[in-house]
Amino acid sequence: MSTQTSPRKPRRPRAAQAASVNSGPALDLDRYVPAFVTFIANKLSNSATSFYQRHFGVNVTEWRIMSQLAIEPGIPASRICHIIGFDKGPVSRTLALLQKRGLVAIRANPNDGRSHSITLTARGRAIHDKVIVAALDRERRLLSCLRKDEREVLIDLLRRLHNNLGAVTGQTGS
Repeated sequence: MSTQTSPRKPRRPRAAQAASVNSGPALDLDRYVPAFVTFIANKLSNSATSFYQRHFGVNVTEWRIMSQLAIEPGIPASRICHIIGFDKGPVSRTLALLQKRGLVAIRANPNDGRSHSITLTARGRAIHDKVIVAALDRERRLLSCLRKDEREVLIDLLRRLHNNLGAVTGQTGS
C-alpha cells in the first residue's frame, strides 16, 4: 500500500519568525519627513474633496486648478502643471470637464497658436469665491495648534523644502 502525502499549505510565520524575516532596514514613520508630508497631503486632499464636492460641486483637483486661474488668469495648461505639480493628462481632462460645466473658458492663445489661454468664467469665479472662504477656514483650523511665529517658521521651512525639491527630483525650479 502506497502512502500518498497531501501537499501542505505554507504556514504563516509566527510573530517571532516574521521579525527575523523582516529584520532589514525599516522607516521610522515618526521621523521620516516625506511620509509626514505625504500623509498630511493625502488626508487634506481627501477631506477637501469630500467637503468641496458636497458643498460646492468641485473636487480638490478642480479647486487647485481654479485657484491657480484666479491667481494667474489666462495661463496655459503647461503653467498649471508646472505650478501644481500635476501631469498633463489629468490637468487636460479636468480642464475639459470644467469647460463643459461652464467654469472655465479655453481659447487659443493669439500669441502662440500651440497653447491656450485659460480663464475662469463668471460662474467659475463665483464658485472660486465661495470655496476660497472654506479653504482659508480649513487652513486656519489646521494651523490653530501653532502660534503665529511658529506658523511663519513653518511657512518658511515649507517654502525652502519646495525650492529644494530639485535635489531629489532632478528638476530645477519650483
